Order: sequence, then structure tokens, then C-alpha cells
Amino acid sequence: MSALGSLECLTGRSVTVRVPATTANLGPGFDTLGLALSLYDELTVTVRDAPGATVEVIGVGAGEVATDETNLVVTAIRYTFTAYSQPLPGLDLAARNHIPHGRGLGSSGAAIVSGIMAAKGLLEGIVHIDSNALLALATALEGHPDNVAPALFGGLTIAWTTDAGPQHKKLIVHRGVSPLIAVPESTMSTELARSLRPASVPHEDAIFNVSRSALLIAALIQSPELLLAATEDKLHQSYRAAAMPETESLILELRSHGLPAVVSGAGPSILVLCSDPAQRLVAASLIAARRGSPWQPLLLAVDFKGATVTAHPVENSA
Repeated sequence: MSALGSLECLTGRSVTVRVPATTANLGPGFDTLGLALSLYDELTVTVRDAPGATVEVIGVGAGEVATDETNLVVTAIRYTFTAYSQPLPGLDLAARNHIPHGRGLGSSGAAIVSGIMAAKGLLEGIVHIDSNALLALATALEGHPDNVAPALFGGLTIAWTTDAGPQHKKLIVHRGVSPLIAVPESTMSTELARSLRPASVPHEDAIFNVSRSALLIAALIQSPELLLAATEDKLHQSYRAAAMPETESLILELRSHGLPAVVSGAGPSILVLCSDPAQRLVAASLIAARRGSPWQPLLLAVDFKGATVTAHPVENSA
């Protein structure tokens, strides 16, 4: 199909994408483990005749993020079209965002996945984009697959890279696992958080994290009662603590009560991987009673579907 033909057949196409928030690392699984959560950004993209792109943002990011072709979602759409040698048509985007920005809940990964999934939906019947290609595209834009894998596929994901590109394995989480996210008012730059890691770590610390990561998989899919021990970490959280003192303080308090609390992604939000709903209520009560900077507790479920895209019927102008 010619470029002109592609543009003509796309005009009027419209898709809606829904992408979950994610939490990465989960304590010891640095840059490897991720979990999809039941908090969503929703995006509708419609192809128009006029070139360029406009973005309307409702909710999180309204008045803050770019509303033109420099928007990260538009960048991801363009990147996907270019990867398949397709010309980018004019686009109208409407984003309804609920995932907090700069809080360690995968907002940038969600934006990237939103754009790639929108492109997949718009190009349906023109090119085929399979799950491996989706992960490769998202990882190329995000830089690492630990957030984009659960955003794309849902559930608990293990992500790794090979010479053939990024790979993932999706696992189903034990039904007793009850995530809680404590969201502060402050934000944290992912780049800053990553810069605080040392260039190397002691051999015994690496062994410690290997054992805890293996235990964490077992705890999440089979034995939630092991989550407190399984979420211990020596690779990254202590090195970032000075940049997030409130986060560190609350994690220590929660863990002192037997609650499996860790930094969510790059922070400063906190993930509490409770072993059952009752334990989650205890965690929420402790967070609500905390003095000083306010924290918003979000009682979420594990999202098992990942990103979805729905095509809308093309309206006839006749």
C-alpha cells in the first residue's frame, strides 16, 4: 500500500487505549520485576485530514504536559509509524490521566505504551505488530523493560534483555496479595534516582538480592506469607534513601509492623505488598495516622489484562 493510500484509509479512524499504572523493582528485583496495578490512563486518538497533532489532557498533567507534537504519547505514535515505514497522519488526542507523574508509578512508561498501542490500533489491517514488537518498541523509547512489560501485558512480569531484544514472562499473582500504594505530595526524578546508585556493589549484597528475588517470585505467586522477607533489598533502596527521607522513614515504620513496604519504582511512592486485605487495612491505618507530610493511600488490585485498544466505527460524512 502506498503512503498516500495509507493516509487516505486512516482518515477518520479512532481508537481508545487503556493502560495500567505499574510499580517496578518490588524491592529486590531491580530493573527486572514489575507489577501492573488497577489505576489507569485512558487515551482516545482520532485521525484527521489536517497535519500535525493536538492533545487535550484531562486530570493528571493538565496544564503541565505538552499539548502539541512534542507530547510523549505523540512521540511514541510517531516512532511506531516510522518503524513500520508508515507516514504519520494528522492526529487529535484526548487523554484522561489518573496515574500520578514523577511518583514511581510508571507514568512515562504508560504514556509510551499508550502511544504504541494507539498506533497498533490505527494501523490494524495495514501492518501487524505482535507482542514481541510492542515490547521492543516500548523498551527502545523507555530505555529498560521493567515498567513497560507489565503496562503492556498486565500481571507480574519478569523482564530481561538478550541479543534478540527485550523479553518477558508474565505470571499470575496469588489472589491473596493486596497491593497498597502510598503516594506523597513530592515528586522524584527517575534520572536523579538512578544516578544515586553505586557503580558496583559488594558480592555478598548481590547474592543477597539474588536469593530475595527468587523468594519474591515464590511469595507473589504461591506463598504471600513470605513477602516481608522476600522484599528485602541491598542493591538500590538504601543508596536513594537520603534523597527521599520521608519515604525511607515511612518504609521503616511499616516494616517494623511486619508490613512488606518498599520503594515503588524510582520513588518517592511506597508499595506495600500485603499478604491479605486485612493486613492492607492495617497498613492504610498506619499511613493515615502518620504526622507531617500527607500520604494518599491507594488500595489497588493487580491488573491482569495490561494495555487494551478498542477501535471505534468510522463515521461517514455523507
